Amino acid sequence: MQILTLTKYIKADLIARLSRDELPPESLTLAALSDHYQVSVTPIYHAINELIEEGYLYREKNRRLCVNLDKMDDAQTAAQTPQPAPPEDHFKRITDDLLTMSLNGESVFLREMASAKKYDISRTSLRNIFNRLAGDGVLEHVPRRGWKLRSFNQHDLDAFIEVRVVLELKALDLAKESLDRQVLQKILDGNQVPTTDDEPLQIDNSLHEYLIKHSDNYYIISFFDRHGRYFDLLFLWESNDRAAAIQEIQQHQRILTALLKKDWAKAREELEFHLRSNHPVLSQLKR
Repeated sequence: MQILTLTKYIKADLIARLSRDELPPESLTLAALSDHYQVSVTPIYHAINELIEEGYLYREKNRRLCVNLDKMDDAQTAAQTPQPAPPEDHFKRITDDLLTMSLNGESVFLREMASAKKYDISRTSLRNIFNRLAGDGVLEHVPRRGWKLRSFNQHDLDAFIEVRVVLELKALDLAKESLDRQVLQKILDGNQVPTTDDEPLQIDNSLHEYLIKHSDNYYIISFFDRHGRYFDLLFLWESNDRAAAIQEIQQHQRILTALLKKDWAKAREELEFHLRSNHPVLSQLKR
């Protein structure tokens, strides 16, 4: 159901963008469009096939996708095709609701039928989301009782941060000689402090995952994969606070600048400070 909905959105959005000549020819590939829409290639593949069948796109002999300009003109879409709204992200909505309940100290059991009715989705779709959240540590499935919500606990967060500091600093030590300057610069460019109050935030939080992956240490990677997902969701929720997000951007900038200079001592110092201090919202929740 979700793939079909997403396919329809991508198809309509592509028609609108192509009619206004907003997409360069080189972007008409599965990989480029998957990256553009931040989805798997499956809904992209279905959307492209439908656009080919309806004549909006065609393939040359070399399999390259091209736009049928006559079809666009005939449909008079250039001035009339509105930009479609993306489908509702049920996973994000449900995750935000459950994190809010968790942060309020609630540890309740959720029933599939009632929850599916609340979010107006099928039980199958809801179960898929709940299973994903169980993998992230937000929920636990208890037979014959439903899904138990994990309650936020400040002591639990403090204990995680203590272990995180040790392991992530070790990851930096192991990874520092294999870090790619272009990747570091790209992450730095993705962390920009807004110049006005209305300017949207620009945060790239991928540095932590990059360091952990390049530590090439199975046990460090396994710890964060197993225990870090719940806290990653909490940290993402926390970044909805603008002041906290700006603080996060500034700390990322200092870490990345030190890494680019290969000032390892400064990078370790800034990374540890960031890991210990970057939770001004969560640290106020005394639970």
